[in-house]
Amino acid sequence: GPLVRMLVSHQIPYPFLANLLKTVYVEVADREFALPGRPQTISRVSLLTGVHRKDVKRLRGEELESHAIPASVSLGAQLVARWTGVAEFQGSDGRPLPLARQAGSGPNFERLIQSVSKDIRPRAVLDEWLRLGVVRIEESSGQECVRLNAEAFVLASGFDEKAFYLGRNLRDHIASAAHNLAGGVPSLLERSVYYDELTAESVRELRELSEAKAVEALQAVNRRALVLQAGDVGKPAAGQRMNFGVYFNEDERNEDERNEDERNEDERNEDETSGGEGGASGGGRQGSDG
Repeated sequence: GPLVRMLVSHQIPYPFLANLLKTVYVEVADREFALPGRPQTISRVSLLTGVHRKDVKRLRGEELESHAIPASVSLGAQLVARWTGVAEFQGSDGRPLPLARQAGSGPNFERLIQSVSKDIRPRAVLDEWLRLGVVRIEESSGQECVRLNAEAFVLASGFDEKAFYLGRNLRDHIASAAHNLAGGVPSLLERSVYYDELTAESVRELRELSEAKAVEALQAVNRRALVLQAGDVGKPAAGQRMNFGVYFNEDERNEDERNEDERNEDERNEDETSGGEGGASGGGRQGSDG
C-alpha cells in the first residue's frame, strides 16, 4: 500500500521498479551468496534469484550507480548535529540556541559553519536553509538571530534530502528486523508501541508526547556520538557506523483490521464461554521485537 502509493505519486511505474529490483537481486546474490573459496557464477546467481542468465550477464556488466551521500545532505547533517549536540551552541536546557547572524564574541551562525568547513560561505548556507524552512530569522536584543526550526534532524523540505533519508532509514530498519528474524546475536533495537480504538484527540496527544520524547532521545545519542567520533577519527578500527531513529504513524483502521479485531473478539468470547483463558478486550497492544 504505502510504498506503491508513494511510487505512483512520483510517476515511478511498475516496469521501472521491477528492473531496479532485478538489479538489486543480482548485486546482492553476487556479493553475499558466493560459495566459500569459489568464484560466483552466472548460473548460480540465476538459480538463487530467478533472474534469467542473459539478464544476469547483462546486469553484472553494467556499472552500478553511486550511493554516495549528496553533498547538501552531508553538510546539512553535520551542521545540525553540531548545533543540537555541542554545548557552545546550546542553552542551559540543552536546546539549540538562536545564533547571531553576524560574527561576534558569542555563539553565532558563522562560527557554526566554520566549525564544519571554512570553505563554505555562511550566507550561502543561510539562504538555502531559509528556502528549505530549516531555520528562520528573529530579532533578539537588537540583532538578527538565526533559529533552528523544531530541532530539525531532517531538512524541512527538499526532495533530494528527503529521498536520501527515506532510503537510508528504510534500509537500516529492514536490516535490523532481518537480523533479529534470523536470530542474530546480539539482537538489534527494534521496538514499537501500538494502540487502536483511539479518538483523534488522543492520537494528537500521543503524537506530541512521542515527538517530545523522541527529540530528547535523539539529542542525547547525538551529543554522545559527537564526543565518541571525535576520539575515534583516525583510528585503524574506526570503520563502523550506526543509525538510531524513531518514527510515528497514525491513520484510520481499514476494513480488514476491523474484521480481524472482530474475529479475535469472537474467539475470546468463545474461550470465556467454554471455560478457557480469556484475554483483555481492549484494543491496546504493545509491539516488542528485537
